[in-house]
Amino acid sequence: MKYINQLLLLSVLVMFVMTSCDKVDDLSYYNNGKPITLSASSSSIAPAPADSTNNVVTFSWSSPEYATDTSTYKFILEIDSAGRNFSKKVTRTVNGALAASLTGKELNNILLNYAFTLGVPYDMEARVISSYSNNNELFVSNVVNLSVTPYADPSSLTSEKTSVTLSLATATQPSNTFSWAPAFNGYTGTVTYFLQYDSATKNFGQFSADEILIGTSIYSKNLNEGEMNNTALTSGITGGNSGTVEYRIKAVTAQGAISYSNPVSVTIESYIPILRFYMPGSYQASTGNGNDWDPGTAPELIRDLRTSVFNDMFYIYIWLPANAEFKVTQGRSWDVNYGGTGGTLALNGANFKVNSAGVYRVSINRKTLLYDISPGRMGFVGGATGAGWNPPNVFPDYALGAPATNLFVGITNFTADGWKLIDNDHWNDGSNHVAETRSYGSNGGSGSAVETNGPNFPNITTAGRYRVIWDGRDVDNTVYQLSPAAEMRLVGDGLQGVPDWNPGASPQMTYSGGGVWTITIALKADKDFKFLAGNDWGALDYEDNSGQSQATGTSKKIKWDGGPNFKTPTVAGTYTVTLNENTQTVTVN
Repeated sequence: MKYINQLLLLSVLVMFVMTSCDKVDDLSYYNNGKPITLSASSSSIAPAPADSTNNVVTFSWSSPEYATDTSTYKFILEIDSAGRNFSKKVTRTVNGALAASLTGKELNNILLNYAFTLGVPYDMEARVISSYSNNNELFVSNVVNLSVTPYADPSSLTSEKTSVTLSLATATQPSNTFSWAPAFNGYTGTVTYFLQYDSATKNFGQFSADEILIGTSIYSKNLNEGEMNNTALTSGITGGNSGTVEYRIKAVTAQGAISYSNPVSVTIESYIPILRFYMPGSYQASTGNGNDWDPGTAPELIRDLRTSVFNDMFYIYIWLPANAEFKVTQGRSWDVNYGGTGGTLALNGANFKVNSAGVYRVSINRKTLLYDISPGRMGFVGGATGAGWNPPNVFPDYALGAPATNLFVGITNFTADGWKLIDNDHWNDGSNHVAETRSYGSNGGSGSAVETNGPNFPNITTAGRYRVIWDGRDVDNTVYQLSPAAEMRLVGDGLQGVPDWNPGASPQMTYSGGGVWTITIALKADKDFKFLAGNDWGALDYEDNSGQSQATGTSKKIKWDGGPNFKTPTVAGTYTVTLNENTQTVTVN
């Protein structure tokens, strides 16, 4: 009986197992499905900007026939450049559907991010990977080969004006506005814009076009008259003439793809821009003015600001050694250079030459093609001065010193009256000739710009000795300075028996005329001092311009516009200190 029961139990177990196996086979959800096949609607795709929102290619694939609802099928479309084995693929996930399409902008965006050159066909590959929604049972389709060509999709440019008339006097005023639509519609990366310009006759040649950087996400550019004039001059329209300039927008993606907008034309009446002239020559190295015959390091001439000669007349006050030769160049190159003989200025002419060492005033007029080389000097003239309003009385008794190029410094006694500065012994004749006299004045107080042959300086209201500086070292801003010259003190911690750095208790120097001050005083060794033109800080002071030389018996350069203190000699003792403001030097003996 026990044996029969065991047989029955075994039979039940076998039937249970067999039944269970049948139920597993009935669960089709666990079937593996089958591989899929991919195809494309076109194998050669070259969309245009008009196709931006249109489908340009459709990928279709067969069903993997997974044992589940088709809406849960998962497909990943992969696209990459051929030969990379999908190492830099772009993907799109599709659920349920057996096809996917790309618009022109979607496909172009893929190509642009691969840094493909616009208008050039490239080989691409596509495939689809299918799976259940949980990524199980993956199948990789066949690879479909495509030839695709990215397109430019450029900006559309417009110009506010089709013609402009420009003037140097209004160079900073607005002139024209360019506006454009974004380039590369649908591209998600950054796009940098440039405004290119060229002569209308050159059609944006490979080496002729110039450009202005605009930036990213900017779709307009305003140019003032000066900027528009520069585009005209750069495009070959000489100053004072009319011509046509073409403009276009260059758009560059982050990957380097470039598109160009439509060109727009603007007719421009240009003007002659501010010109600059320089004086290279054999004198440069020996006088601290750069390298011999080097326009790049040569001193610059001052531009005469009078309306009648503006941008035509240029001049310089400069010390030249004997037998110095030189020329003048327009800009810091030899491309446009002038020389001449007998007062006639000539393009590419003979070298200018001076026989004797001295300070000279060199003047040129690029329009009349004349030049003049005269003594370079500056003097006090006017009712407030000892010369009166009589130029023949100015030199040499009322002359300023010339310590540097385009710099004059002088001291004189003034009465309460009007005055000017003058560089010749007679008044100008109003001819605007290169050789005419230049007198200088200003309506403004000390520190103001001077005007050639302009008004008198403000009247001296309190008689006394004054210091005057004519400073044209900044050729764009020639100014004058006026300050009392009643006293000059030696201040510092290097004076024996004198409180350190105490202006009011410091000794005064003796004025002997001609800008010269002297004092004999006991000095400490290796200490500091400076000169102060008053009894308190804030007055004009002179600092060292010699590299803090402690040498005695030789003149050393000074400066008033900032610098280190002077150093006393290395040996303590009694010394005579001589300050010469006209030559801007100091000597310790």
